[in-house]
Amino acid sequence: METTSRVGAQAPVAEGEQRLPSDRRAVDGYLRAPFPWYGLDEAFTGPRWLMQVGTAADGAVEHGSIGHGDEPSVRNEAVGSAGEPREKFAVVVTVAANPSRRSADGTGLLEATSVSSAAWLAGVGLLSFTWPGQMDHSLRDDWLEQQTETAWALADDLEGPEWSVLSLPVDGVPVPFHYRESEFGWVLAGTTAQGVHLGAYGRGMSAYGLGFAVVKDLAAYA
Repeated sequence: METTSRVGAQAPVAEGEQRLPSDRRAVDGYLRAPFPWYGLDEAFTGPRWLMQVGTAADGAVEHGSIGHGDEPSVRNEAVGSAGEPREKFAVVVTVAANPSRRSADGTGLLEATSVSSAAWLAGVGLLSFTWPGQMDHSLRDDWLEQQTETAWALADDLEGPEWSVLSLPVDGVPVPFHYRESEFGWVLAGTTAQGVHLGAYGRGMSAYGLGFAVVKDLAAYA
């Protein structure tokens, strides 16, 4: 799946603060999508914030992420006195379920999206906030490249031994998800009845007991 542009992460705005034009542009990116966005359902009452939107080569919005809980930071820089991460968050990734198709200008084919696409985006998303504490700064790029390749290999083998099945509600209906845990957090991926694939990742918040639902009012982020 090719991603050519993105909208930067947006943290929640405190009461009384004014949103900047960049906040408005972030919401606009989500509003351009021809598919519904998903987040945690109403059982989650904490902060929610927009992260990024990814587009295909023809400019169509293909996926994006919505965060819940604490805004995450790199693990190496956000550990408590007991070595546990201070932040608790879960990020939901919505991916349009698209077949292989021609680009808008007719010059080539755009890759199809699948549950594996959602699993890979979630895996890479978790990596972006991960950094083993014992690692030297100069080695992080090499580590990140290696782990990104591993995330892709795992996403391409959802029936493999690294994954288990976790049933979670989506719009109130139980849906099976591919689920895995690591020392850095958890990742899951599945498909909805609304024509989108869902990925999610988190740390400090258990995936067990989470539920997903269509975001009814994106304008609330404006």
